[in-house]
Amino acid sequence: MVAIETGGGGAGLTTADGKPLKQALAHAQARAKRKALLLVVPLLAFILITFVMPIGQLLFRSVYNDGFAANMPQISAWFDETKAGDAPDEAAYAALAADLAAAAEARTVGVVGTRVNYEMSGTRSLFTSAGRNAEDLQPPYREAMLELNAKWGDPQLWGVMRSVSSAYSANFYLAALDLARDENGDIIRAPEDRRIYGMLFGRTLWLSALITGICLILAYPVAHLLAVLPLARSNLLMILVLLPFWTSLLVRTTSWMVLLQEQGVVNNTLVALGLVGNESRIQMMYNQAGTIIAMTHILLPFMILPLYSVMRPINPSYVRAARSLGATSWTAFRRVYLPQTLPGIGAGALLVFILSVGYYITPALVGGASGQLISNLIAYHMQDSLNWSLAAALAALLLAGVLVLYWLYDRLIGIDNLKLG
Repeated sequence: MVAIETGGGGAGLTTADGKPLKQALAHAQARAKRKALLLVVPLLAFILITFVMPIGQLLFRSVYNDGFAANMPQISAWFDETKAGDAPDEAAYAALAADLAAAAEARTVGVVGTRVNYEMSGTRSLFTSAGRNAEDLQPPYREAMLELNAKWGDPQLWGVMRSVSSAYSANFYLAALDLARDENGDIIRAPEDRRIYGMLFGRTLWLSALITGICLILAYPVAHLLAVLPLARSNLLMILVLLPFWTSLLVRTTSWMVLLQEQGVVNNTLVALGLVGNESRIQMMYNQAGTIIAMTHILLPFMILPLYSVMRPINPSYVRAARSLGATSWTAFRRVYLPQTLPGIGAGALLVFILSVGYYITPALVGGASGQLISNLIAYHMQDSLNWSLAAALAALLLAGVLVLYWLYDRLIGIDNLKLG
């Protein structure tokens, strides 16, 4: 209830309890904002815990590894006091021997060797062996260490130890880009037999783009058919499009393994029809062909649905009007129909491409050596080699590539035109 009070030569609106109306409205708006914020807090907390924090931890892990620095404090201090390229003196070898003895007693010498081994393969056993004999070393320590193994005098090894003496390092990003550091700390290309990540990134982008293009070619006529059919029939056919989502991804992938293997259904059918000889069966498994076929089938619905959502509202009279004005069917499609479907094409292509670059199970099962993607190598470093920092660096580069793609889409097409349904 609102009352009008008159006095003092003016009039003012008040609420039933005598408060000024303007103040009451401000309090009501503030209360509504607090309620809205309380409703959003669970969602914000969920996003923070399940999305922001894992990505932050990923980025932190990609530049932080204290396996050497935390367990070799004396030699790390010597590196801090000297310049890159300085030859190790007796004090350096004494600090190294003391740290190895302490690490062996604390049972962390394996961690130290593993950290150095990430940068220079074959060095983990060098550290573990020296750790077992470190307590027996006597001055002069340089001769004692070289007597244990001549590799302790290798300038490259000392350059690697210097680079890992800091817990924070960009070396994992260098390794992810097939780069390395020499004994002087300069960035150089990795040996040719270790340049695998650039090739895998290129293969991942190429196969993802190819799968996206194939999905677009296959999905466009299917989505058009669903859009022009009566609603009852299109809904029935839409069930067939959504049916794969009701089946486990692993089941669908293993089904393709049964179909595509050398003695599988597809090859047996081709042999039975006389299209190929029994000795010349088509190899469609454990190569890029298997990866492309299986991933296209799995990702095809993600292209159909955005296209269908854009095509359904298009009025068919637009194309009929263009043809009545003399345009050919191709011209009417190219100039009238196709431009109206561009938001769906962009949304479907972006969705399929982003899903493709991160796929893991399907390439691992049907891809073989030539069909593996960068995600499979990330999983290898996470589960087998336990080089989590390198896995984090590879994942961070993959994330950066996706964000760049998203930015380019926004610049060229506009994210406001994105329609997913």
